[in-house]
Amino acid sequence: MKFYIDENIAPQIGRALSILQKPLPEKVEVLTIRDEYGKGASDEEWIPEVGKENGIVITQDLNIQRIKQQRDLYRKYKLGVVFLKPPSKNGFSYWDMVTKIIESWPFIKKIAKKEKKPFAYVIRSRSKRLESL
Repeated sequence: MKFYIDENIAPQIGRALSILQKPLPEKVEVLTIRDEYGKGASDEEWIPEVGKENGIVITQDLNIQRIKQQRDLYRKYKLGVVFLKPPSKNGFSYWDMVTKIIESWPFIKKIAKKEKKPFAYVIRSRSKRLESL
């Protein structure tokens, strides 16, 4: 499985997840959109590429779900998407985001294994569950 951390999440979080995942027997790669496609790559650029990789993206960009063109794009390329919904318009603090992703990581991997793509789930700031969209 390939997971991609979107540019709106600190790339250090993706790199740390990659390091933490390495000693485990399951084949999971964690990459960042910024490292793989360059800083500022548009959603229209990376969504088809991540889809071709059979990837799953973790993002705070809820517009990918809200805007019809982007929603159609991730569905067309059979992308799995996990959205982080911050507690306010100010977003997550860095450590709250780290905590939320680490706490949700086993559930994210479980969904990625069992769910047919395309799929979209949301992780709300005050919930420990992933909700299907």
